[in-house]
Amino acid sequence: RVIVAIPPVLAGRIRYAPALDGLRDQLTQRVPMGTVIKVQCVYPTPFWRAAGLSGQATSDTGPVRLAFDNSPPDASVGVLMGFMEGDDGRALLRATPEARRQATIACFTRYFGEQAAAPLEYIEQSWADEEWTRGCYAGYFPPGVWSSCGVALRQPCGRIHWAGTETAEAWCGYFDGAIRSGERAAAEVLAALPAAAPATLSDPSEFSACE
Repeated sequence: RVIVAIPPVLAGRIRYAPALDGLRDQLTQRVPMGTVIKVQCVYPTPFWRAAGLSGQATSDTGPVRLAFDNSPPDASVGVLMGFMEGDDGRALLRATPEARRQATIACFTRYFGEQAAAPLEYIEQSWADEEWTRGCYAGYFPPGVWSSCGVALRQPCGRIHWAGTETAEAWCGYFDGAIRSGERAAAEVLAALPAAAPATLSDPSEFSACE
């Protein structure tokens, strides 16, 4: 038996013999990955703290609508981190790195003042361009997918069992959900194997999302 623990859209790119049943394959065609570009600007100091600012911002104007203070504990440098998500991220996927840099700096300057306009360094990560993720933060279910194909999300296909954060019954999209899904899939495999030496797994409900 095998446990496949990758997002549905990536699981759909595996060649199966025999082929997956139709409903499971239809599901993998309908659960795309989100779009996120992670950006960071490095400054000599976390200057915003001196102004009494947390370094965190939320805006209804993009492309960087979320920002956080990502400075190291010793504050040896200041680091502002942000995310270009969804339509904002897709609009800038084919832009130049310099265009994304300028867009990021413009947002940080709007949130934290003119000192944000001159970073020492700009760093970015486009998760849509990563071969083994093809997006971020997780696969999502557009309207109608749950009701039409959702039953196939966790249901084994022969000797293939499904895990991964998208299949979690709680904390979907988080590490906690990924761990819970692995516990569930492992329990399925153990239950399906011929009787052997007793084996036990922790009940996923025993784990807190904060642990």
